Amino acid sequence: MQKDQLRALENDPATSRAPFSVAIDGPAGAGKSTVAKRIAKRLGIIYVDTGAMYRALGLKALRLGIEPSDIENVLPMLPGTDISLDHIDGVQHIFLDGEDVSGLIRTEEVSQAASKISAIREVREKLVELQQALAEKTSVVMDGRDIGTVVLPHAKYKFYVTASAEVRAERRYREYEEKGKLDGRSYENILAEIIERDDRDMNREVTPLRPAEDSVIIDTSDLGIEESVAAVLEKMGLSAL
Repeated sequence: MQKDQLRALENDPATSRAPFSVAIDGPAGAGKSTVAKRIAKRLGIIYVDTGAMYRALGLKALRLGIEPSDIENVLPMLPGTDISLDHIDGVQHIFLDGEDVSGLIRTEEVSQAASKISAIREVREKLVELQQALAEKTSVVMDGRDIGTVVLPHAKYKFYVTASAEVRAERRYREYEEKGKLDGRSYENILAEIIERDDRDMNREVTPLRPAEDSVIIDTSDLGIEESVAAVLEKMGLSAL
């Protein structure tokens, strides 16, 4: 059934293009990456975490002692930077100048650096070009903050996965607590970080975070992961997967 449904998606005349894409946007901590990964697995297609690309650039800036929001110093770094993705045993790995940095980019410091560096127009242009090239080659589920609006505006399916700031902060607090990464931060500290990140992402001059006009809004505030996945699949007409 899964292969037949996937084939129907690929051959749907309304799609007007093959391969097809699923775009999932949303703020930090809403669960969009987890949902996107599971949707990709259910469909048997590639998952692309665009945020990892910005995190890799943010990591490089931090390593070089460059303030990620400092355009004058970030721009000279771009031409000599190579960022690529590979899927190893079904898991996405991000490579920065040939180094697998997948395990180094999930700190809060790198997350904040990614948010700052992603506001630079030339940075987004460089990575959007790579993201679009990936989607032209194969069917993908791609998540980020401007996928439906900028990267894949013609995606067959577009979703905006969100949740209240308080719920997202609670999830992030529990995640950090379980992984021993709280570093002395309280729930209130993390909530303040979430609100600050939202403000920066939603009000940046270049491609701010917002739902595409034709996105389906999925509010996960009161949903578990599997319930969120089911909500997305239902909207795609694939509730049986």
